Amino acid sequence: MDEEKLKKQIGMNIAAYRKRNRLTQVGLAEKLNYSDKAVSKWERGESAPDVSTLVQLADLFDVTVNALLEDPNALPDNPGTVERVMGKAVEKTLKRKANKRIILGLTTVLVWFVALFLFVVISSLDIPKSWMAFIYAIPAWAITILSLRSAWHDFRWNQLLISAIIWGCLLSIYTSLLVFGNLNIWKVFLLGIPGQIAVLLWFQLYRKQPKEDSNG
Repeated sequence: MDEEKLKKQIGMNIAAYRKRNRLTQVGLAEKLNYSDKAVSKWERGESAPDVSTLVQLADLFDVTVNALLEDPNALPDNPGTVERVMGKAVEKTLKRKANKRIILGLTTVLVWFVALFLFVVISSLDIPKSWMAFIYAIPAWAITILSLRSAWHDFRWNQLLISAIIWGCLLSIYTSLLVFGNLNIWKVFLLGIPGQIAVLLWFQLYRKQPKEDSNG
């Protein structure tokens, strides 16, 4: 099967599943962070979504990726060269995603293990307030996860992670002043309000710039 025919098949399937899920082109575009122009091009067969977007579409429609590649006018036979290549690419993408989840999980365990280790060591030395290690671990964990996701160009959770950094740092400052300086300066949390507003506005601006399809 040639590439143009596959594009048309994918486009017809996307249109069919979109309508089955009662989504407009604009509604589907918003869920994928693409423009409705890109979705329209896919459905007309003028271009095709990349592999990661195909995976997103399959998850959204609750179907397999193969269902998006099949000929909607015929029962699937032996997959052609293009389908096999796409299938392998999808498998690699899924494996890559699974590996990233494992790395994120291991990183989370490592950060909190370090916090637990410091707690055990400090408390064993009869140094008071050893539990503060867990407070400091909150922004440390958020910064680490944010760095990994940014390195992978995965920005889906950045808003929550940046918020966790802001409030985690403020909690660390407040708790440190309260525990070590006996200063109950709760107003320090007020500093988080403009920071949180700035984060919300920044990501709202980012959402208003949907991606165009890379194939034009």
